[in-house]
Amino acid sequence: MTPFSRLMQGIAADGEAFTAEVSPDWMQGRTTYGGLSGALCVEAARRALPGLPRLRSAQFAFIGPAGGPVRIVPTVLRQGKSSVFVGVDMLGEQGLATRAILTFAAARVSAYEHADAPAPAALPLEDGAPFFGGGGGGPNFSHHFDVRLAGGHALVSRAQPEILIWLKHRDPAAGTGEAALVALGDVAPPAAMAMFHEPAPISTMTWSLDLVEEPEPDAEWFLFASRGEAVADGYSAQAMGLWTASGKPVVLSRQTVALFA
Repeated sequence: MTPFSRLMQGIAADGEAFTAEVSPDWMQGRTTYGGLSGALCVEAARRALPGLPRLRSAQFAFIGPAGGPVRIVPTVLRQGKSSVFVGVDMLGEQGLATRAILTFAAARVSAYEHADAPAPAALPLEDGAPFFGGGGGGPNFSHHFDVRLAGGHALVSRAQPEILIWLKHRDPAAGTGEAALVALGDVAPPAAMAMFHEPAPISTMTWSLDLVEEPEPDAEWFLFASRGEAVADGYSAQAMGLWTASGKPVVLSRQTVALFA
């Protein structure tokens, strides 16, 4: 297995682009795990433009499959006084795999402040059973994360589309930077899979996320919640959140997922 930190360190400059090697243990079916695709885009943008301010928002479209060698191409779309919009394309052997729009923005003085994203009630970490079960279950990429039930519903349980889990990187060198958070933010299967009567394929199409607060530097475990809000016509729209163990919201996001069931 290739640890997350080693994979990030292996990103290499190639002219105005970057290259990386996605090993089979980071795959989800026939394509790269979506959280890793997003993390690679963020890291490439940082490498290309090291003076960027904090990442505030990101949109990803997962257009096609990719694995093995990938090429990542960041492009500045617009740069203002406090914000920078960066487009990033990740390409595999079959062409465009992921297209990202990343918004980096510095803090500005403001007279207003409001926060209303409380962490949901969850089981204590020590009481959480392995989410993907024992014996090496789950997709390939999931083995890079420690994932435990925190409430909600199990997959394929004919239940409401709600998932609540504790999770962390198994790689102790992964850290809590932007790329590491993006990699955590897509670990759970779609909440709609709790509704399933039997296992069936799924495919994330789009993912939009806001990085609302920075986690504590020593944060390790995070609480992740996902709720399917509209499931119909073979698609699911879901809202998701990621909180530190202390209850601080760090990522709020949405996804559109194709359901082949």
